Amino acid sequence: QLEESGGGLLQPGGHLTLSCSASETPFTIYRMHWYRQAPGKQRELVATITTTGTATYADFLKDRFTITRYNAQHTISLHMNNLQSDDTAIYYCETLGAWGQGTQVTVSA
Repeated sequence: QLEESGGGLLQPGGHLTLSCSASETPFTIYRMHWYRQAPGKQRELVATITTTGTATYADFLKDRFTITRYNAQHTISLHMNNLQSDDTAIYYCETLGAWGQGTQVTVSA
């Protein structure tokens, strides 16, 4: 079971950190992913982190986001900098086909 938190409303240029906690999951042996889905758009992959902490990101992020893994806490985070209106979406974490309920991020002036 996955649970996201940390979403909110903020102005362009702001920063935010999302968290995803995993329970009832052998957390340390699976890679984890952050996705997002903007209104009227398909869900898209944002970032992936392997069991050893290697991270990869979608090209469109331009190095603004950082995914981190905390195996002892069964948690991953997504730190987002310089947020823009295009980043407005519901953000989800996923592993092995299991999804959280998502957390809303809204960027608006």
